[in-house]
Amino acid sequence: MFAEFLARPSILWALLLVNGAGTLYGFYWYEGQLAQTPVIFLPFVPDSPTASLFFTGVLAAFLLRKNIGLLEAFAAVTLIKYGVWAVVINLGQDILGGQVGWQNYMLIASHFGMALQAVLFLPYYRIKPWHLVVVGIWTVHNDIIDYVYGMHPWVSPVLEPYIDHIGYFTFWLGMAAIAIVYFYNVRHRKYRLDLP
Repeated sequence: MFAEFLARPSILWALLLVNGAGTLYGFYWYEGQLAQTPVIFLPFVPDSPTASLFFTGVLAAFLLRKNIGLLEAFAAVTLIKYGVWAVVINLGQDILGGQVGWQNYMLIASHFGMALQAVLFLPYYRIKPWHLVVVGIWTVHNDIIDYVYGMHPWVSPVLEPYIDHIGYFTFWLGMAAIAIVYFYNVRHRKYRLDLP
C-alpha cells in the first residue's frame, strides 16, 4: 500500500530534509516583509514556512514513532490551506497578466506538494476534535491579522485590487482544510494506520 510506503524511515528522512530545507528557504523568502512587520505580528506573517515547520516536527516525531496530535492538526490544516492558497494565487497572477517567472512555477509545484503530503499522511495522524478547535481559532485569528490588519503575504500588484476577495477565499479555504482533516481523520477512524 502506498501509505505504508510513505511511512518507511528512508522516506520520512527524505521528506524531513526536503521540508526542513523548504522551511528555511520559506523564511528567507519572507525576509523583506518580516523586516517591515511589527514584532507583535511576526508569528502570523510567514504562513507557508510555518506550515512546513509544523510538518517537519511531525516527521521528526514519526521517526521517533510518536504522534503529537495537536502538532499534526496544525501541520495538516495549514499545509492544505496555504499549499492550495499559493497555487491559486500564483495561477491568478498569471491569468490576470502579472509578471510570472520560474520562481512562480517553483512556488506552484512546491506548494502543491505541501498540500498533497498533508493529505497523503492523513491516515497516520492522531488528531482529536479539540485539536481542530484550537487550530480553527488559530487560522481565523491569522486571517484577521492578515486581512484586517493588513499583514497578509505580499501579492502581485495585479492582485491587490482583489485583496478583499482573497481574504474571503482564504477564510473559507481554512474551513475546507479543517473539514477535510475532520472527515478523513477524526470522524472516520477506519482510515487510520499505525506507524510501521
